[in-house]
Amino acid sequence: MGDGMHRIALTIAGSDSGGGAGIQADLKTFAAFGCFGTSVVTAVTAQNTLGVRAVHPVPTEIVASQLAALADDLPPDACKSGMLATRETVEKVASVIATQRWSRYVLDPVMTSSSRDTLLTDDGIEAVRTLLLPLAACVTPNLDEAERLTGLAVRTPEAMVRAGRVLLDLGAHAALVKGGHLDSDILVDVLVMPGNVERYSRSRFATRATHGTGCTLSAAITALIADGTTLEEAVPVALAYVQAAMRAAPGLGSGAGPLWHGVPVK
Repeated sequence: MGDGMHRIALTIAGSDSGGGAGIQADLKTFAAFGCFGTSVVTAVTAQNTLGVRAVHPVPTEIVASQLAALADDLPPDACKSGMLATRETVEKVASVIATQRWSRYVLDPVMTSSSRDTLLTDDGIEAVRTLLLPLAACVTPNLDEAERLTGLAVRTPEAMVRAGRVLLDLGAHAALVKGGHLDSDILVDVLVMPGNVERYSRSRFATRATHGTGCTLSAAITALIADGTTLEEAVPVALAYVQAAMRAAPGLGSGAGPLWHGVPVK
């Protein structure tokens, strides 16, 4: 485990050649929060700000070897998963997290990219629901992912709370349902915990820097809980960091642009 000064945060996710999402976004975010980042690559993608051109899932035995290498020598203080691509990888990741008792685990249930490319098979989604949700200290779905996991229509803040409660019923310890796709000028993110619901509101602002926002948010929460920070304390800080990184976006690429992960953490 980390020495107190340098906590270890692990990301289990796909590689984004464009550097704005996935492993690359997670490692930049961990560094911004003062964590030492480690990674398990689940898939290699060929992508840029315009979309995903190709996806090559990493063989499950190689994913397992990466996890074992870290468990043996660099066990994480907290970990997150993002793109897992296949059911076999979901099963392996769930097995290791359970066996190693990695309890500070943030599940970002990535199913499609910002450009709507499929990043998880249908049987993989079912495995996430049954195997990973019960292990998650927090699950961070957007509206589409919340709908896929719960079977509910999730298009209003009230429905987001209902979906969060269903996710808790399915085994998650907490659910942060993200409202970026709400059809309104005021966006709401909802953190549902067993005894409490927190709502975080913000005004929508026009930007094309939306690539990797979900990855970055879940990575920020992971980095914060690595030292024992509570979710109630971590979530508003992580949300503020993502907003600041969007506002400081470098304006690269001609599609959904990346964030600037080097903004100061407040």
